[in-house]
Amino acid sequence: MTTIPVPLYRAAHGRTGDKGDRSNISVIAWHPALWPLLVEQVTPEAVAAQFRHRAPSRVQRFVLPKLQAMNFVLDAVLDGGVNDALNLDTHGKSLSFLLLELPIQVPPALQHLLAGPPEG
Repeated sequence: MTTIPVPLYRAAHGRTGDKGDRSNISVIAWHPALWPLLVEQVTPEAVAAQFRHRAPSRVQRFVLPKLQAMNFVLDAVLDGGVNDALNLDTHGKSLSFLLLELPIQVPPALQHLLAGPPEG
């Protein structure tokens, strides 16, 4: 079976929150049929690799199957948090966009469920 690589945002949307130096990033499937694919591929290890330049001290994943959603908690990724960071995005609101760039592999049978125009 041939899969195609697509950015995660084609299969899910997200939202980011923060508390101190911790970022919470939710990933919500666009369609329930995409949910198993997301659980399989959007792992704590994949998320840690996507954020390696920010060197999270820990990445936890909380799976919410009834919502077809996951919440990732990344520790030590906000340069100290709102009161300590010198970067422009001290709340880390843009971090969901970074996670949604994560490449995933989608089989042909599910490609019609992806959001946005076809790749190519």
